[in-house]
Formats: sequence, C-alpha cells, structure tokens
Amino acid sequence: MSAGTTMDGGSPGKDDPGHAGVVDLLGALAYGELSAFDRIAEDARTAPTLAGRADLASMAAAEIGHFRLLEEHLAGLGVLAEDAMRPFAAAIDAYHQVTAPHDWLESLVKVYLGDGLAADFYREVAGWVPEPTSSLVRQVLADTGHSAFAEREVAAAIEGSRQVRDRLALWGRRLLGEAISQAQHVVAERDGLAEFFVRSSGDLSGIAALFKKLQTQHNRRMGTLGLN
Repeated sequence: MSAGTTMDGGSPGKDDPGHAGVVDLLGALAYGELSAFDRIAEDARTAPTLAGRADLASMAAAEIGHFRLLEEHLAGLGVLAEDAMRPFAAAIDAYHQVTAPHDWLESLVKVYLGDGLAADFYREVAGWVPEPTSSLVRQVLADTGHSAFAEREVAAAIEGSRQVRDRLALWGRRLLGEAISQAQHVVAERDGLAEFFVRSSGDLSGIAALFKKLQTQHNRRMGTLGLN
C-alpha cells in the first residue's frame, strides 16, 4: 500500500487531509521522530554524567511519544505509519550516517541544531495543512527540553577554548548543508510532496524563500550556542 492509499483501497482526494502530499509530510515527520528516539537514546549512553544521561533519556521518551501520536493520526486517515514512513527511511538514514557525531559535544550540537532545523521546517508547513493535522504537527514539535540543556553544556565546553568553538561551528554549518541537501532530494523524488510544496508556497520561488528562512533561523541558533 502506498503512502497515498487508504486501508480500504480508496485514494484520498486532493483537498482531503489524507492527500498524498500531506501523508508524505506526516510520514517523513513520523520517521524523523522514530529516528530521533533511536539517536538520542544512543547518545544518552555516551553522556559524561548520570544527570546528562537522565536528561537525554527523558528526551528520547518524549520523541517516541510524539511518534505514537503521529502513528495514531495516520491510522485515523486510513494509512499505516509503516507505509507512510517507508519512502523517507533511506534519505533520513543517509543524513544521520553522514552526520554521525564523533563525541558528546557533537551529539548535543546535532540534537540542538538538527532537530531545531526540522522543527522550523515543519512549523512553516503546518500552516499549509488542514486541522486537526496542523495542530498535531505543532504539538509534536513541542520542545522536549533539550534546548536549555544543550545551551548550558556547549557554553561550558567552548568557554576559554577557541579550538572547541571553531570545531563545533564547522560542525554546525555542515549539519545545515547536509539537511538542506537531503530535503531537496526527497522533495524532488516524491511527486506528491513536490506538488504539495509548489501549490502551498505559491511557486518555486516560495520554496526557495522557505529554505532561505530556514538558513536564517539556523544561523540564529548557532549564535545562541556561541558558534557564529
């Protein structure tokens, strides 16, 4: 069954919440949440302190909770989460493979910047989908508490060490480049998703403006971490 096909074999209409582009959007978000759970749970095991381990474990629990909400919502649309996620697994896995952190600090920066970038993206497009899908997307993007934690840890690490700061700044810029590249690839490969973005943003220039805005917000987060 494809991401745009309902469980009873019917196809959702263009303006229906189950439209292929919207289901693709939810499928990508769901797999992103599932991947975030795996990644953060693994990062928790490398935490240098028990407090840090506990904080990340709590974040991982929140991510799997978000995944379950999306799974239930997709089921309500007549779509299996597994089917909706499948087209995006390879691209999201590839992103995580090429941005595998080498240490604890890189893990924190990736959680902070990578998840922040994804959240910015989905908040922008949440306004393009109907209710109750729009509210669900915003609920799933709620901060799991990692922002303040990552800011404290990174600030302490780069204080007095220009070498660490420069290394993490380079890492942050790489995360942006890889994320944008994978997002563009996914949109190009999925006709329903490409149609959704063009129709919702107005035209191709609207998509370009969206990516530019994401870059601006990413740079702002870099500044908050002291990595500009």
